Amino acid sequence: MKILIVLTSHDKLGDTGKKTGFWLEEFAAPYYVFLDAGAEITVASPKGGQPPLDPKSDEPDSQTEMTERFRRDKAAQQVLANTKVLSELKEADYDAVFYPGGHGPLWDLTSDLASIRLIEQFYKNGKPVGAVCHAPAVLLQAKIDGEPLVKGKRVAGFTNSEEEAVQLTSVVPFLVENELKRLGAHYEKVDDWQVLAVTDGHLVTGQNPASSAAVASEVLKLLG
Repeated sequence: MKILIVLTSHDKLGDTGKKTGFWLEEFAAPYYVFLDAGAEITVASPKGGQPPLDPKSDEPDSQTEMTERFRRDKAAQQVLANTKVLSELKEADYDAVFYPGGHGPLWDLTSDLASIRLIEQFYKNGKPVGAVCHAPAVLLQAKIDGEPLVKGKRVAGFTNSEEEAVQLTSVVPFLVENELKRLGAHYEKVDDWQVLAVTDGHLVTGQNPASSAAVASEVLKLLG
């Protein structure tokens, strides 16, 4: 069982002068869900090497059991520091793909041609495609038979009200909830910060950081 995890390489939070990147919990929780199930994990990003960590996800109130485990895990830290260059990887080498969020993907992975191509290939070949929180944005430009991949699909993703709660509504290039709806997805949500993982066929999406492990578990179920 080989799983590809794709992280952002983008570290600028719009024009704020602040940093962004991937959200630690959204990487750590799925990483260990997959690792503990015996999966062979490859981590990639558009630029390769060490991807930028959203500093907010490193603050004390964002820590979880899984992020604490990551801090003690030198092997996992080495994997993260040496991500593969996404454009050099082939869909045929993996059984599933998973995208953690953080705000970074809104700026790079949404329009990254290598990422879009991989998503389309995984999906067409019936392999699980997972994305959580802001990462369902990576699906927005993917098309199947000329139509948006998400059209008519049940999906979840970071809600407008959650974006408002973190006070970044006017900073992000678009709102995940709005864009998924615009493309004809059947968008689902629960109360802010509660767990939601939605599976439609072999597409699995989750609402927020708390949903990361649940989305990863659903991907595992699809892999049998």
